[in-house]
Amino acid sequence: MEIITFLFILTSVVIIMTPGQDMILVMSRSIAQGQKAGIVTALGVSVGLMGHTILATLGLGALLMASEWLFNIIKYIGAGYLIYLGYQLLTSKSHKLAIKDLDKVSYKKMFMQGAISNISNPKITIFYFSYLPQFIVPNGGSEAFQLFILGTTFAVITFFLKSPIGFIAGLLSTWIKARPMVLNYINKTSGVILVALGLKLALSEKS
Repeated sequence: MEIITFLFILTSVVIIMTPGQDMILVMSRSIAQGQKAGIVTALGVSVGLMGHTILATLGLGALLMASEWLFNIIKYIGAGYLIYLGYQLLTSKSHKLAIKDLDKVSYKKMFMQGAISNISNPKITIFYFSYLPQFIVPNGGSEAFQLFILGTTFAVITFFLKSPIGFIAGLLSTWIKARPMVLNYINKTSGVILVALGLKLALSEKS
């Protein structure tokens, strides 16, 4: 169980640190309105992830316990999606971080933007449905409860990683822009991890 927990935390950190929609929103907001704005936006993103956690717990938990047939369907869909995401990162030719110019808004509104941007993204729902089941421990209790703990942990890690990134966004964005191959390295490393996770999921069996 300790190995599975360590693997979950390690891969979660890598995935969260991969530049994407949420990361760019946090950095953009920080650059536009200061360091506190980045932290508030990161909090909104993490709250949005809790919405996906609840969806995965209620929907996926029921499916996983229902039957072998349903388990295999969601397993192969999830595996295929992870491999697809990994392939996109491995073949990406973009070496730039597209920081956006945002208008100034209240902290309440930027929090809501972070949460809505995350929870309204269907790709994150699919990602949760495909990623979290790989770390369910056989005979470790309720699968739905394990999914909830995993999803909550991912959301908490997201906040504690994205907050400092938002805090130093100006410095970080300048550093990455000056070193375009850094983003390429992040993409390739994350792509390999996602493909490996997809293959692992495809070969897994229902406990």
